[in-house]
Amino acid sequence: MYERMLNKQVVPTIEEMAEYCAENAERFSMLNDWLISAYHTEQKVVFPYGNKYGWGIGHYKKRNLLCNIFAEAGAFTVMMRLTNVQYETIYGELNQYTQALIDNKYPCGNGGWIHYRVIEQEHYEDINKLLAVKCL
Repeated sequence: MYERMLNKQVVPTIEEMAEYCAENAERFSMLNDWLISAYHTEQKVVFPYGNKYGWGIGHYKKRNLLCNIFAEAGAFTVMMRLTNVQYETIYGELNQYTQALIDNKYPCGNGGWIHYRVIEQEHYEDINKLLAVKCL
């Protein structure tokens, strides 16, 4: 369940990644399109962190990574880092699933990394809120 695209020898297209997300394909595409149109990100198909992570889309602004979006069977996961202040500004507006991810983030400097799996509309709405804070 939620297997990633791990075959490093076959570079998928963005359309193939979306299709792989099955019932979340539309959300996967909408999130990528929104980042490009609203925040003028540059997207690249990447296999960034070794065999465990697999293929995804990296979104960059001025060569700085904003997030990676990894295609999964039936879902997708957004990997991103925010500062503690950024998390705090939005925390109260987020659902419990999202708050638990923030509470258990992987610490890094004055913030931390989360791996946010999107499997339903409520998750999609919260990841949009988090990315909006990141992109300001």
